[in-house]
Amino acid sequence: MDFDYSALKALRKTHPAWKLLVADHSPLIAAFIHKVFIVPNQRRMSRSDLASALEDYLFALRETEGEAAFPRQAESYLDDWAGEDKGWLRKFYPQGSDEVHYDLMPSVEKALSWLENLVRRPFIGTESRLMTIFELLRQMVEGTEADAEVRIQELEKRKTDIEKELARVREGRMDVLDDTALKDRFLLVNKTARELLSDFREVEYNFRHLDQKIREQIALWEGSKGNLLEDFFGERDVIAESDQGKSFNAFWDLLMSPARQEELSGLLHRVFDLEAVKALSPDMRLKRVHYDWLEAGEHTQRTVAKLSGQLRRYLDDQAFLENKRIMQVLQSIESLAVQVKENMPEKDFMTIDESGPRVYLPMERPLYTIPVKTMIEETVFLGDGSDIPSDLLYATVFVDKLKLKGIIRNALQTRDQVTLVQILAEHPLEKGLAELVTYLSLAGDDDKAQFDDSRQHRVSWTDDHGVTRQAEFSAVIFSR
Repeated sequence: MDFDYSALKALRKTHPAWKLLVADHSPLIAAFIHKVFIVPNQRRMSRSDLASALEDYLFALRETEGEAAFPRQAESYLDDWAGEDKGWLRKFYPQGSDEVHYDLMPSVEKALSWLENLVRRPFIGTESRLMTIFELLRQMVEGTEADAEVRIQELEKRKTDIEKELARVREGRMDVLDDTALKDRFLLVNKTARELLSDFREVEYNFRHLDQKIREQIALWEGSKGNLLEDFFGERDVIAESDQGKSFNAFWDLLMSPARQEELSGLLHRVFDLEAVKALSPDMRLKRVHYDWLEAGEHTQRTVAKLSGQLRRYLDDQAFLENKRIMQVLQSIESLAVQVKENMPEKDFMTIDESGPRVYLPMERPLYTIPVKTMIEETVFLGDGSDIPSDLLYATVFVDKLKLKGIIRNALQTRDQVTLVQILAEHPLEKGLAELVTYLSLAGDDDKAQFDDSRQHRVSWTDDHGVTRQAEFSAVIFSR
């Protein structure tokens, strides 16, 4: 962006973040939004809950600032902040709800981030950021090096450094980070973790903007379905293949790995036990920040799923309209035929040998095939049904869903997440495939459960006849 006068003047009039910074009640807006949305990582709130929280916040402010400071009702402030001229909150109706909900726009987080940088920080770390720069530059250089010999030399060098460090550790000479270095690195981790949540909201906003664009195209489309589908999938491919889309998909795949989640949880708990970190009085929500990432990522994934749902509804509507048009044409032909029937013209009304020309191509002639001779039995035997076993009518399998839910809850009492294959290892299948299907059904009904199609798990059991059977299914992750 060119920071010339005209561009900045236009940006000041149009950008929601700049409008927020120069608003009359910007301290109220920024403080309330930070408390309600940013701190608890709240992705959306209903109108009643948000208005109640704002009313309580205004009541506390009026006690110190006076009644005239904020004379309007909470609902009036919310409607103003969600208006087209402000654009700080997104006002919408979620699927399956008839109550208005609000979500935070990404531009507001940019303004709040700028305000946070205005506050004087007691400790500014520089070493960790410099090391991060060196590490990123090294990854860029090594990742683009196509010469195998150069890569081998670099790996050998790193191998030598590791062997030297191992020798020093065996001798008892270990380099330990001091409190200053620990604080430096922890503050960088905390800042990066919070920025990731902000980036998720902006990524979701970009996908939602594409959703709106597709809806407008569908509403105004007058061409063929093929052209619309081509444009739609073209847009989807552009987003998926863009730098932002590739980065998001790579981040999501890495985050969805149970091994990575367990490793991250362990590292966070160990870091929070350090005395230098405790001295900073850190926000304890950082311990579970990866779960906030998962929740924010799921919102983004749902937004992408809405695109496919909107396209499917369009195709269904178009098929219905086309069929309706065909029926209207047929009915008009039938009406005209009835009218002509009662009032036939004196001369020949229409003469046609056939409804269409006959075309016979040589390659369409079928080859000779020997007809199959049907064998007919002369004697037919009728049975009385006495030899049919009736046990099959009662051989039903009952799976207790409440029992399986209790097993899942007990497994989550000591863990934040557990996979279905871990549960089956502790509680083997007793009812075979029916019990496995019930587990999958419970996961489908659970909003916190996740299916990972990129990984496949296998489970085996022995049926009533002593036969060992196996089933393969996508990885299922249950969360608290």
